[in-house]
Amino acid sequence: MSIPAFDFDNSYARELEGFYVPWKGAEVPAPRMIRFNHALADELGLDGKALDTDAGAAILAGHQAPEGAEPLAMAYAGHQFGGFSPQLGDGRALLLGEVIDRQGKRRDIHLKGSGRTPFSRGGDGKAVLGPVLREYIIGEAMHALGVPTTRALAAVATGEEVMRQDGPEPGAVLARVASSHLRVGTFQFFAARGETERLRQLADYAIARHYPDLAGQPDRYLGLLKAVRDRQAALIVKWMLIGFVHGVMNTDNMTISGETIDYGPCAFIDGYDPATVFSSIDQHGRYAYGNQPKIAQWNLARLAETLLDLINPDDSDDAVRQAGEVINGFPLSYERAWIAGMRTKLGLVRDEPGDMELAVGLLAVLETQNADFTRVFRSLSRAASGEVSETRPLFANPAGFDVWLPLWQARLAREDTPAEERIAAMNRVNPVYIPRNHMVEAALASATKGDLKPFERLVEVLADPFTEREGLEVFALGAPSDFGQYTTYCGT
Repeated sequence: MSIPAFDFDNSYARELEGFYVPWKGAEVPAPRMIRFNHALADELGLDGKALDTDAGAAILAGHQAPEGAEPLAMAYAGHQFGGFSPQLGDGRALLLGEVIDRQGKRRDIHLKGSGRTPFSRGGDGKAVLGPVLREYIIGEAMHALGVPTTRALAAVATGEEVMRQDGPEPGAVLARVASSHLRVGTFQFFAARGETERLRQLADYAIARHYPDLAGQPDRYLGLLKAVRDRQAALIVKWMLIGFVHGVMNTDNMTISGETIDYGPCAFIDGYDPATVFSSIDQHGRYAYGNQPKIAQWNLARLAETLLDLINPDDSDDAVRQAGEVINGFPLSYERAWIAGMRTKLGLVRDEPGDMELAVGLLAVLETQNADFTRVFRSLSRAASGEVSETRPLFANPAGFDVWLPLWQARLAREDTPAEERIAAMNRVNPVYIPRNHMVEAALASATKGDLKPFERLVEVLADPFTEREGLEVFALGAPSDFGQYTTYCGT
């Protein structure tokens, strides 16, 4: 059996010795490809035909390392639900290596569920099929929705049974791709140990990899903090504009690149409610939908703390002042991005002072009615032309919407955008199809019983979320009334 080739260029292993433990994946009895992402493989310059085989499955399960791979478990720490853990790390994952894609961008290939590592903290290092397929579905859907994200290259069955709380489940590994796996928690790991020179080395590596315009500048560490702040503000805005709830925004789950990572207890809201929580372990709503911007700022403050000795090693008070100004600038960075996104969703082109009040007013109406967030916004492209018969029935009591509607129509009338152009623009940002929680659960339930057709169908539909297609009406609907309260789990 020939081994598929990768053209690795492993900068993390080469340049950051001491930031990881060299490791290899566990052997598994029968690696088998469940789903391979040929489009992503082509984007990465990989041979999809060679990888979508038993030999490829062995590699992407961690069972066998290809030539040039330097698999390693990355070290990091993190605040988990506000409490600091000084050592977390890749407990059940491996960085297989890095490749340069067809656009000249460096991308990590990372295996999740490939067995125990020195960072496993008592866990078995394994993953099971349901959570692996969930991350495949959600990550690829987020990519299609235009959200920066890790992506799924492959889901591989391992041929073993993995014990979980409810009994044995089929084992699986997710091969995912990211711009990098540098996290806020990576910086926290070395800051907690007082290793300033390693922090400098890590920060310079992050700058060279993600923010090369800052390289060599005397204030580059403050610039790094600003750049990460702005990327994270833009990312959280994208989450909020599509109703996404990450569910576990620990600092080890916030990337320096500004990509969404680790789809554990994530979900999408149906009815609009800022207090929405899905995660079974988020007992106090710390990571509720409406709290996500505040948590992002809190996490960035933890990053700022790790950089103080680099920002000004001679004057700690000045370093705190400068870093504080950056962190305190998060709400403005977020608000600017959010209102720009909301204008687009509402079909507006120009900026007007009352636009914030207009946008917030619609959300207030949605909240009082618990109206379907995605369907209401999608229907507005027709309502913009006066056809409200699709929108009004989405409210149990449309009185509030009827008050808001003429305010919005008057605002639209002050612009001269042709109707067809406005409708097209709104439909490019307001999706028809999102990973509806009940559809995801149904697909995963079928997959764990051996029927992958619902999973495959859902992935296919979500690959083009903005184009309404005949025969797919069921994928655009919210959960049925008997679906009940939805609860998600970390999937460990």
